[in-house]
Amino acid sequence: MTQEVIRRHYLEAMGITAWAAKYQLPNALPTEACEWEDSPPDTTPPRARLQALLDDAPAPKRASPEARKPDATVASPSAVRALLKGTLGTDIQGSAHQSSAHQSSGDQLKPASDVPHDVEPAVATPAKPLKFSLSCLCIEGRWLVMQAGEMTTQQQQLLVNLLQAAGVKQAASTKVTHFTWPQLVNAFAVEDPLDEAREGLAAFIAGRVSRQGWQLEKILWWGELGAEQAPLDGIINVVEAHSQTLSLPVWQGPSLMSLLEGTSSKRELWPALKMLGESWARAARSADDH
Repeated sequence: MTQEVIRRHYLEAMGITAWAAKYQLPNALPTEACEWEDSPPDTTPPRARLQALLDDAPAPKRASPEARKPDATVASPSAVRALLKGTLGTDIQGSAHQSSAHQSSGDQLKPASDVPHDVEPAVATPAKPLKFSLSCLCIEGRWLVMQAGEMTTQQQQLLVNLLQAAGVKQAASTKVTHFTWPQLVNAFAVEDPLDEAREGLAAFIAGRVSRQGWQLEKILWWGELGAEQAPLDGIINVVEAHSQTLSLPVWQGPSLMSLLEGTSSKRELWPALKMLGESWARAARSADDH
């Protein structure tokens, strides 16, 4: 077999059709002479070709009676096929019918609760982040003043007057910071909205402490922290006058808005405000001694 025929066989095996010119083109080299196969390629399916090989396979030589064991059986491919179609095929079909009969009878005796049903898993609804806002300012790096929502100019001036009357001094340049949650406008779904809101608030305060060098001792929260103030009541998480989220003691007073509406609320606040001033003075003396 020449190299050209070998090359053609390789091309056909790779699925590449080999083309040969019937006529010699002008100024072209003559086609190399070789043994071309005129018969078309075999289109017989692989399964049929394998069956033909089994039919044409010669039977193996039988061994001598002395060397043959009683349990050994030597058969040709045709004998194997006959065995599969005959004895084994019948046994397999019989076994299949028996197993199907047992299975059907078992299904009839099986209680309805044990019969499997196609149960679609429940699709969990993605949770949305909690939304809240608060204002805060720090007094001398020690006490953190906080209230829900945005603190107006009138509320801020009232706060300064109340703290000065109680003897709590603060720098004139103290600015109010407004914090909102979530930080992203199009917030993505969260796993635990309450836990992530607590972590967000704690991270915000921790960042301010790190940048400003605060040494926080107490939180002054102006306003109620009951169920009607949800979700801030769960986010601040005050237990026995102590914020579990910020790990600081909490002093609670009335809302600044209610104090602006009348003088009776200011008179009721004065005893608690006086005690707050005394606590500030004791903490200042303790800091000076150290």
